[in-house]
Amino acid sequence: MIEIRLANSADAPAIAALMDLAIAELQKGFLTPEQIASSRAGMGLDLQLIADGTYFCVEEDGDLVGCGGWSRRATLYGGNHSAGRDPRLLDPETERARIRAMYTHPDHTRKGIGRLILDTAEAAAREEGFKALEMAATMSGKPLYSACGYQVESEWFDENGAVPVPLATMWKPI
Repeated sequence: MIEIRLANSADAPAIAALMDLAIAELQKGFLTPEQIASSRAGMGLDLQLIADGTYFCVEEDGDLVGCGGWSRRATLYGGNHSAGRDPRLLDPETERARIRAMYTHPDHTRKGIGRLILDTAEAAAREEGFKALEMAATMSGKPLYSACGYQVESEWFDENGAVPVPLATMWKPI
């Protein structure tokens, strides 16, 4: 049985391990090995999401199989270590909430985990008055986000690591 719940600080080590595995495995075929290694500079655990109560863990029979969430803060993507973080609170009337840090265990893809997180995050952002969401999507995530109604607004390269990594800004009204 798949269940979703809010993440807490005790989940951080398991979330970080899942992120590392997903980064290493699920980007194959979308990025070169050098880009995968470089993507770690712009991806990873952001403890602010857990502290804000906007990050979720998905479990199947008690095992962590996915994580992700949303944010009411200006940071578009990245972990605690990433450059360019901005903790400013967004204005729901004029700005889009952010979808953040979506990861699925490689053995549990195509089970609806990503959709469950998106649906939960969209509902929570809508409850806080946001009218739209945006994200910095990885190439491996674009197909899911497109299938869930997100549209590409722009494509660009994250230059935080040694090798530029392609990303897409995607958005959706809610």
